[in-house]
Amino acid sequence: MSFAQSVQVKDIPARPGDVSTLDGLMGAFYDVVNIAPQEARQWDRDRTLYVPWIRFVGTSIDAHGKVKASSWTHQEYVEATEPLVTGGFKEWEISRRTQEYGNIAHIDSTYAGEAIDDGKLERFRGVNSIEAYFDGTRWWISSVMWMSESPNHPIPTMFLNKSQNSSGSSGK
Repeated sequence: MSFAQSVQVKDIPARPGDVSTLDGLMGAFYDVVNIAPQEARQWDRDRTLYVPWIRFVGTSIDAHGKVKASSWTHQEYVEATEPLVTGGFKEWEISRRTQEYGNIAHIDSTYAGEAIDDGKLERFRGVNSIEAYFDGTRWWISSVMWMSESPNHPIPTMFLNKSQNSSGSSGK
């Protein structure tokens, strides 16, 4: 799916605190999407968290029970989600499981959130599956895949437990 570019995303330097640690990276990952209605977006800052070839993959279940997956570049993701965040949007991490080895990390980040849709407050939860790597200077997110919770697919307790980390020998 291709979108006309109507939201300009500037190329700015990353904030060192956003990318020097995995905690900083995840803090920024959620911070940039929390906005009040009609508040300016942080798309420029958001872009600094990702590799240029980033892929966002959202999964869902359609009305017939069939799994669907949609994939976006950063700009396509910005264009697709801009209407969603216009009314105000909040998302926060409620649990995290991190597996780290050397310069790579896999992060399962369970989130909760709320958005205003047609004047109604909607609450939601789900799991972000994030791949990241450390280039010797900073962390980069190379892919983000998520699935929102549904009655037929409640979040498993392993994703709701307190944060757990399993580190290899990276020392970061």
